[in-house]
Order: sequence, then structure tokens, then C-alpha cells
Amino acid sequence: MEKYLHIIIGAYSGYWNYFAGEVLNPSWHNYFYWLVGASVVIWGLELRFPWRKNQPAIRQDFWLDTFYLFWNFFLFSLIAYNALSMVGVMLFKDFLGLFGITNLVAIRVENLPNWVQLVLIFVLRDFMQWNIHRLLHRVPWMWEFHKVHHSTEQMGFAALMRYHWMENVIYRALEYIPLAMIGFGITDFFVVHIFTLVTGQLGHANLYLPMGPLKYLFNGPQMHLWHHAQQVPQSHPMGFNYGITLSVWDYIFKTNYWPHNDAHLPVGLPQSQKLPASFWGQMTHPFQNIVK
Repeated sequence: MEKYLHIIIGAYSGYWNYFAGEVLNPSWHNYFYWLVGASVVIWGLELRFPWRKNQPAIRQDFWLDTFYLFWNFFLFSLIAYNALSMVGVMLFKDFLGLFGITNLVAIRVENLPNWVQLVLIFVLRDFMQWNIHRLLHRVPWMWEFHKVHHSTEQMGFAALMRYHWMENVIYRALEYIPLAMIGFGITDFFVVHIFTLVTGQLGHANLYLPMGPLKYLFNGPQMHLWHHAQQVPQSHPMGFNYGITLSVWDYIFKTNYWPHNDAHLPVGLPQSQKLPASFWGQMTHPFQNIVK
């Protein structure tokens, strides 16, 4: 027990020092200012080149989604997630230790060039996230949490980060073992994180991006808008266009649906599934539904 208490204390102090360092020391290698900078630039593009020209600059729930941006990127980790995840990893390792397993690595790729490792981890992680995203739509209790993300009724760059904190738990838990089994030699995935942040914000933005042949590889705002459609077609009752950054998985596994571009496609949840408008209401509502 004392070991886990030290882990918790160290996690809180360590993350606070990290977060304070991010805020107080602007640099090119800084998640906080990349988040702020990317958000400001993409919002500026939305204002200058809006796809939905009748959508207000301060769209519905703009400030709520802006809070989610910082909550899910930093504040939740500071309050709870970082400590809980470190304890969870240690508990899992201790459990494996009961069976004499001390190393999960099954495939070693650390001798490959760093750029190859970055591409590999990006593709593998995106494929895992595509699968997890499918589960969020298909497993009823997971959908209760994922509905928070789909409650957005006017799309914009910050809608990317409107999601329930339980999604962090689900994604990281299901990603942990596959990624831990691959012996990557690099520990800094800064480029991958920033790339997925920017492409994710663009995918939710009020922008028209002509993708051309790239639509078969990357998710864009025209394709992703259909993922948020208020009414789903009978051919895809459990959802479609699950791609996070890459759209290629949807085309490979026939979960793509993009009949045409529709800037004014109604998005959000059906009336029967509406969520509370407040942050606290959206955080508590899924648990209330699950225990009914």
C-alpha cells in the first residue's frame, strides 16, 4: 500500500511540475502552446473561410467546448487521471509478476530509424483507436459516455475535445497492452500527438477542405460531419466513419458513408437522447443512465 501511496503522491507532484513548466516556459516543444496556437489558427480559418456561412463566430456551446479542450488535454490529468493511470499500470505489472511475467515486449523495433518508429506507432495507434471508436458506438454502456461527444449541435474545431473523461480511461486501457508489447526505442511522440491534434481539430472544423484522392487516407470535415449526423441511415444503424485521423480503415472495412457534401447536415443526438447542457450534467448523466 505504501508503494502505491508514493506513486500517487509522485504522480500529482510530477504532473503539476510538468503542467506548470508547460505554461511558464513557452517553446516549440510545448503541448500547451501548440494546443492554444493550433486552436487560434484553425478558429481564424473558420472565421475567414467558413463552410457553414450562417454559423455564428461564437457558435453554440463554443465556451463549453473551449473548457473541454483544456479539461481533457490537461486538467483531468492534473486532478485525477495521471495518478490513477500510474497506479493502474503498476497494479497490472504486479499482477503479471504473480505469474513470473516481467516483460510484455513481444516485438522489438527499437533498432529501426526514429521516423519509421513514429510512422509505425502512429498507424498502429490510429488503427486501435478506430476499433475502440467502433466499440464506443456498439457497446451500450460505452455509448452512454460517447454520447457526450455526439451532443455537439454546431461543429467547430473545439468539438474534437468534447468528450467524457471515461473515454480517456477506455482508450488508454485498451491501447496499453498492444502498445506495451512493441519495443519502441523512442519515448517522445510529440510529433505524433501534435499531428493528431491538428488533424482532429481540422476534421471537426467549420471548413471546406477539398481532399481529392487523400479522402481515402485522411479523415476530413466533410466526411466526419456525417459521423455526427443526427439521423443515421438504415444501412449503418451503429454508426460509420469511425476514423480518428485516417479514413482508410473505414474504406477497408466498409464502414464508410459519405453520400455527398452537406454543409447544413443536422448534427447532434436525436431528441430522445438529448443530454444536459452543463458540463457537470454531461459528466454525471451517463452514470445515471447506466445504473437505471
